[in-house]
Amino acid sequence: MLQKMKQKLSAKRALSLVGLASLLFLTRMGPVSAQVITQGYGSDTTIQRATIVSLKLDDAKKVEPTSLDNDERMHGVVVSANDAPFTLSTEDEKTFVATKGRFETFVSNENGTIQPGDYIAISRVAGIGMKAGDKEPYIVGKAVTGFDGEAGVLSTTEIDDNGSAKKVSISRIQVDIGVAGNPLLKPSQANLPGFLQRAAETIANKSPINPVRIYISLFILITAAVVAGILLYSGVRSALISIGRNPLSKKSITRGLLQVIMTSIIILLLGIFGVYLLLRI
Repeated sequence: MLQKMKQKLSAKRALSLVGLASLLFLTRMGPVSAQVITQGYGSDTTIQRATIVSLKLDDAKKVEPTSLDNDERMHGVVVSANDAPFTLSTEDEKTFVATKGRFETFVSNENGTIQPGDYIAISRVAGIGMKAGDKEPYIVGKAVTGFDGEAGVLSTTEIDDNGSAKKVSISRIQVDIGVAGNPLLKPSQANLPGFLQRAAETIANKSPINPVRIYISLFILITAAVVAGILLYSGVRSALISIGRNPLSKKSITRGLLQVIMTSIIILLLGIFGVYLLLRI
């Protein structure tokens, strides 16, 4: 009798351990699987799998190979339709882009040998990454496997390196995709006051922002405010003088003053809108 009770307890304990292990497995795997979802996009040209892509400026439903001119819109890496458990697309959206997960990505040795754990930024060859340094503002993710420029070379190309041709090798490696700002980025020489940088990032809802853009935006805002202020001051001053000289024309002078005030407000609002666009795009 005692032996049978011991056997039952052992069986229950084993089932409990199996259930706990299954629960832990599902808990660990569930979020990971949920993250690996590819989205379908349109494209004006055929884009190869493993190409780094950005959203088009005039159409967020389309993608194009990422370059140094559009890296601020970097979105992910082109993958095959069956590379992820879940794919969201329509009939017209046949370019599948992964923004999370581990996928093959085109890279080159333009910035040296890539080691596992290195951040990957866009190179001077559109759609192809390289080892990120401290000057590239954005990264597409982190290398899972490496590339030394010799083994696994798919092709080679030449780039302009300060007036001379530089040969670089291209390959595909596994990258843990996750577009973000480059953690290695060093502040540029045109350093900004902290409050001004934070204000610009809050307005644009992105980071980092080129200091040149921030200074241009500040110039536009100050210019608009000065023009609006001068126009408003001149209008009010002229209206007061005119009313003092001819009180009977008060209505017409007041009407003109209101027009001046509205014009000043419009100029100021246009300046603010221009600043927003410059920081946002």
